[in-house]
Amino acid sequence: MATIELRQVEKKFGEAHAVKPLDMTIKDGEFIVLLGPSGCGKTTTLRMISGLEAVTSGNIFLNGRDVTWLHPSERDIAFVFQFFALYSHMTARENIAFPLQAQGENKAEITRRVAEVSNMLKIEHILNQRPGSLSGGDQQRVALARALVRKPAAFLMDEPLGALDAEFRETMRAEIKQLHLRQHATTVYVTHDQIEAMAMGDRIVIMSNAVVQQIGTPAEVYHDPANLFVARFIGSPGMNLVKGQYANGIVNLPGGSKIDVPTLYRQRLENALKDTNGEVIVGFRPEALRANAENGSCNAKVYADDLHGGFSMLHLELADGIIVHGRMGRDVSYPIGTHFIFDIEPSMIRFFHPKTEMAIHANGSGQ
Repeated sequence: MATIELRQVEKKFGEAHAVKPLDMTIKDGEFIVLLGPSGCGKTTTLRMISGLEAVTSGNIFLNGRDVTWLHPSERDIAFVFQFFALYSHMTARENIAFPLQAQGENKAEITRRVAEVSNMLKIEHILNQRPGSLSGGDQQRVALARALVRKPAAFLMDEPLGALDAEFRETMRAEIKQLHLRQHATTVYVTHDQIEAMAMGDRIVIMSNAVVQQIGTPAEVYHDPANLFVARFIGSPGMNLVKGQYANGIVNLPGGSKIDVPTLYRQRLENALKDTNGEVIVGFRPEALRANAENGSCNAKVYADDLHGGFSMLHLELADGIIVHGRMGRDVSYPIGTHFIFDIEPSMIRFFHPKTEMAIHANGSGQ
């Protein structure tokens, strides 16, 4: 397969940045997901890797070879698009075989490889049908087969499940992941759907405003977001973020709530917050909240209570309209307006600088 390196890769349209200078290495056999809101630069990055978009500056390497200015056909990369891009006048079999015919492969080899990928994707029964008669899921399987049949060095996928309904997306998400595990193919996958990103990626590259905000495993970007953007963007709902005032090992929150800061954070907070007079942003995921009717240090009022099937999501008002979310068991229910006392699991509390919006790390790395 392939290792892909981007060194100070930049893309500008006029004076506007689509992608600001970016350094990234995608390891051989890795499944990397580019995630972010519309317009953040993720598809432009993918298109620069493929050669469909020229870089403004910087270099792209494939297995150590500089491919920055090579035509897409010279990069040994297969591209899977969101809207399938199948030839409507050809059968599924003919669509799959087309890249091999364009490369001049002999008929016996074409027949063998079409049969191989068709069996892998379980689409032998639709090979004689044209795209117009196929479901969206089957059309995407044919598009995947057409990419796989070439056995390229890397696969690039631009929101390949975006045109499918929810049921097909779940099925195809599992199938693409299984294909990756079987083939161990280097894959770069673009999506705006964080569920896809968390479920499929070995690492996730989170982008916003043409800048990479964080690169990490799904667990790292969820539990240890690098900044407030990542904290808000990852999770449904995102991380609870509440302004507080730090002093002497305690953060005072609105409504009289208090957090006892873990010892390993205290010196770091004192150093990092000198320019904020102790103001800090406290972050915690909904599952970090612990109901504690007798001895809890945080006070709130139940604003809403939603049953999500397997769990209940409490929406709690601390004070002055400040809402936080807590994930509870599915059998837990509280009337609206109930006084609610809780604690936050200390190991799941994170802190952010209110001016730079960067995470304040306990180990002293970063702001």
